[in-house]
Amino acid sequence: MASSELFETLATLSTEQRNPRSRGIDLASTGEILRIINAEDQLVADAVAVEIPWIVQAVDIIVSSFKAGGRLFYIGAGTSGRLGVVDASECPPTFGTPPEQVQGIIAGGRGAIFVSVEGAEDVAGDGARDLREAGLRPGDVVCGIAASRRTPYVVGAIAYARELGCRTLFVTCNPRVHFDIPVDVAICPEVGPEVIMGSTRMKSGTAQKLVLNMLTTASMVRLGKVYENLMIDLRMTSEKLVERSRRIVMMVTGLDYDAATALLKRTDGHVKTALVMELGGVDTVEEARARLREADGFVRAAIG
Repeated sequence: MASSELFETLATLSTEQRNPRSRGIDLASTGEILRIINAEDQLVADAVAVEIPWIVQAVDIIVSSFKAGGRLFYIGAGTSGRLGVVDASECPPTFGTPPEQVQGIIAGGRGAIFVSVEGAEDVAGDGARDLREAGLRPGDVVCGIAASRRTPYVVGAIAYARELGCRTLFVTCNPRVHFDIPVDVAICPEVGPEVIMGSTRMKSGTAQKLVLNMLTTASMVRLGKVYENLMIDLRMTSEKLVERSRRIVMMVTGLDYDAATALLKRTDGHVKTALVMELGGVDTVEEARARLREADGFVRAAIG
């Protein structure tokens, strides 16, 4: 894109406009600065709520892909890319998913997670290359994340994914009426101009974080990773998660600390299996696991 064309494009984006409510922020006291930021942040949740019908469609696509052995790839640059990496990295410890099921890819590679590599977003072909190197295949889902919607790296990645036959999603913070990229579902929370013009790590980043939380959390609930409102497929990979697992078993079953510990030891630390054994009156780990397989991983169905 020529410099003049990019200049004109940026001038039209809602995330690149000046916010009239923060024009005097450079004269404000510390408390006033914080109140301005907080007032703008309060607009974000409502903007995301408007997009729930499209988030529903996106979750349905992700769940369908997961059930067929597909994976979810987030891809973005800068703040957007980092948010995708964060959400992907939290799925294994929270929901017991294999690391490859949800992956985050950022323009500029792993180093860009820690140190900004601004020019990395400008080459459309690099997005396609990174997905290719990650082993993208038909049946996977690719979710592009770009507050501006125009980031070449992300647009190029989405185009490649569609050519390969993947379902595609896009999260942007500019109006749907201006969205012109072919995808299966676009999610467009309109957060308006940032407190500091163009600093999309602020309201836009918050909106993107909320959307990504909803995509993976709702998908995992739909896959039986949650019982009531408890995470029951977590991995006991730290002292905190070991104690959380015990506490979940105790809360659901009424067992005391020692009995919950003994039950988890029998199930190799698998909370789901422990719950099915205790709540379903199942004597063996093998039978509990068989019930879970028959119930597609849902504890309620497994205990009858």
